[in-house]
Amino acid sequence: MSTDNLIDNKSVQFALRIIKAYQFLSTEKKELVMSKQLLRSGTAIGALIKEAEFAESKNDFIHKLHIALKEANETSYWLLLLSESNYIDKASYLSIDADCNEIIKLLVSIIKSCKSNIKNNNLTDSNI
Repeated sequence: MSTDNLIDNKSVQFALRIIKAYQFLSTEKKELVMSKQLLRSGTAIGALIKEAEFAESKNDFIHKLHIALKEANETSYWLLLLSESNYIDKASYLSIDADCNEIIKLLVSIIKSCKSNIKNNNLTDSNI
């Protein structure tokens, strides 16, 4: 499986976990502020990755993935706040945050690889 498909699949599975967490937080815990932020940022990751698939250029692709990275980082923040305020238990926090961190690492890797490819192509083009 290529990294692009891996990040796509992981972001969809992560979004589904976020949706379930939101449903739990809003109905069981009656927490409506942080859970809504979590839902927004946690589902935006996959949407931005999907959007990047049809980027207009390599730089646009990198830009969209970088925004997805920022959303993933924000999601990790909301998860921490929900854990520290005892809306989600420690085990749930550690599990879902580990998934979030895995997505962050994949995004960083893809972005670095794309930037390196662009740089190498520019060097090759200048040697022609």
